[in-house]
Amino acid sequence: MQIDKAREFILDKIKRELPANFYYHNVTHAEDVYTAAKQIALGEGISENETVLLLTAALFHDAGFLYGHVDHENSSCKIAREYLPEFDYSPDEIATICDIIMATKLPQSPRNKLGEIICDADLDYLGRNDFFILSKRLFSELVITHHLQNEQEWDKQQVSFLRSHHYFTKTAVDLRAAAKEEHLKAIIEALNLNNIHV
Repeated sequence: MQIDKAREFILDKIKRELPANFYYHNVTHAEDVYTAAKQIALGEGISENETVLLLTAALFHDAGFLYGHVDHENSSCKIAREYLPEFDYSPDEIATICDIIMATKLPQSPRNKLGEIICDADLDYLGRNDFFILSKRLFSELVITHHLQNEQEWDKQQVSFLRSHHYFTKTAVDLRAAAKEEHLKAIIEALNLNNIHV
């Protein structure tokens, strides 16, 4: 598996071909999830071979946005199946990668440890210092793709999402859960100031 070449290929393809209105689901997000998956895999003691499969899935998991946001996980798998054989990935390895990618479909439903790790990596930002910056980018994207009306509507959706979300791995819980709760409180306080109770 030539992950470095596969990485270069898919990041370049996303950079060149992704529509400009994907302010969040872009090459920066792919690299972000790759980095988070690497950190969590290390914390969870994942083998080298499985880590390569996981990191490949992280790079390809949102490539399907090249074809639009609807059912993008299946499109991501289609892209993985089309191009990964060029980088010496076997059919079995690609099947595992697609299984990992599909775990990220909301509501998240990982079937194994690698699925749990990519789910946590995909939403790593919920418990990070750059949460509000990335949340703003996602809002800007959703205004176009999902016709979100305003930031208060977005904040209400975020409260609902943050309340229902949980990290799967001990590593992610230890790293991110406490800060995620602080972000939830901050959004609720902001809504309360505007007399919106959630």
